[in-house]
Amino acid sequence: MMGSASLYLASPELSEATRVMAGRGGENFQVAARVLSRRDRRHLLAVYGFARLADEIGDEYQGDRLAALDWLEGELDRAYAGRARDPLLRALQGTLVECELPREPFVRLIDANRTDQRIARYETWEQLKDYCALSAKPVGELVLRVFGLLTPARLALSDGVCTALQVIEHVQDLAEDVARGRLYLPAEDLARFGGSHEQLSNLIAGSGQEGEGGVVRVGATARGCGSQDARSAVRQTVCFEMDRAAELLDGGVALVRAVPGRAKLAVAGFVSGGRAALGAIERADFEVLAGPPRASRGRRALALGRLLAESLR
Repeated sequence: MMGSASLYLASPELSEATRVMAGRGGENFQVAARVLSRRDRRHLLAVYGFARLADEIGDEYQGDRLAALDWLEGELDRAYAGRARDPLLRALQGTLVECELPREPFVRLIDANRTDQRIARYETWEQLKDYCALSAKPVGELVLRVFGLLTPARLALSDGVCTALQVIEHVQDLAEDVARGRLYLPAEDLARFGGSHEQLSNLIAGSGQEGEGGVVRVGATARGCGSQDARSAVRQTVCFEMDRAAELLDGGVALVRAVPGRAKLAVAGFVSGGRAALGAIERADFEVLAGPPRASRGRRALALGRLLAESLR
């Protein structure tokens, strides 16, 4: 991700917008962006850039992350006043006015990263869903607001889709997150299949391997606390969570049906990107510790076509 996190708080030109926008999680956005008008693309880029900046501070900043997130909230307030200093926040200023975006969803994205500094593991599915209400659902709300399409019914469908996309990302990045000390797989679900957070942490700590970009990968010879049983428990838990995500993503069909024009194609890009990622995880037999399974561009395009056809039935 970022090699210059210590630059945050050092000057008014704090963020490198191009690098931030190229961060992980951008595949679905890139699919959606291709079909947008210039106006919608500009506004969604501004929203997405803010979310990426908040995540980079929460994940990569080497100093006081809570202080840095406080700075970001202050910079958000300056953006609402039309006097932001950071490039990404300056880009957001016009979007806040033109799309009449409220402050609260942006603050929830900041609070998600504050939560990451305080909470390292999740015991239950309900706790993880509460986290997604901060980390994922605000993005869907802001997208609907940018398009001028926010209704209670659409927001409820969007909340399910965004929760699913967040859970899928946690699964894809499982090894990296555990290496950071963050355990997003609920302990109660691991226990259902005979595993635990401790076993999962031991699998990562015992691998002693690093892949591309410094991401920790667990190979077939990794040894941990009952490693084979632990690996089986993780794999079964991943399968269980992906079944949950697939059910939530099914609501995306109704959401695609409920939005018109180019917004329909953009929303379909997000939903089908999640489905393509689910397919990649399934093809990997739910083995995600060896590296994050990713769908090819062709498979993402195929998933998009299938979703659009399904939404027309």
